[in-house]
Amino acid sequence: MAATKEHGTDCAEMGAIVAEHKKLEPFAGTFKAQVKLWMGPGDPAVSTGVTTNAWDLGGRFLKQTFKGDPGGGPFPDFEGRGYWGYNTIDKKYEGFWIDTCCTMMQTEKGSVDGSGKVWTMIGQMTDPQSGGTMRKRSVITLKDNDRHSMEMFFTGADGKESKCMEIQYQRKR
Repeated sequence: MAATKEHGTDCAEMGAIVAEHKKLEPFAGTFKAQVKLWMGPGDPAVSTGVTTNAWDLGGRFLKQTFKGDPGGGPFPDFEGRGYWGYNTIDKKYEGFWIDTCCTMMQTEKGSVDGSGKVWTMIGQMTDPQSGGTMRKRSVITLKDNDRHSMEMFFTGADGKESKCMEIQYQRKR
């Protein structure tokens, strides 16, 4: 039974596709990716791959499928899956990610800036070194309809934020 207005949002409103969903449209498609991964001091490990982002569940969620190119590096057979969408109840963008690098499910919530081109997503996860909780911040920047980037930062037990990943995406032609 749908809630009435005096009790909250009804089902039709909860499932509606709104303007915030449409802001994700440039991310749909297949993109070549260059990944830089910092696992400590020094130069990052660099790898490449392909991500395919496709609308799912009637355009409510952008399903992400990543496949790393074969090769060396710390994760030679890397694959990942995720979803990204807009929560009409909480009025926040939400993301979910899993991959072959670890067994944890990563979630984050955030918003887009006034330009409609920079999303800042915040999440928490278990720090593999300390076992405590650490903060994760992802910044996704839409450069144009064919290029975007994602930068990921972790805040460790010492309270210092450090960049751990950067991915540059270019639409495949």
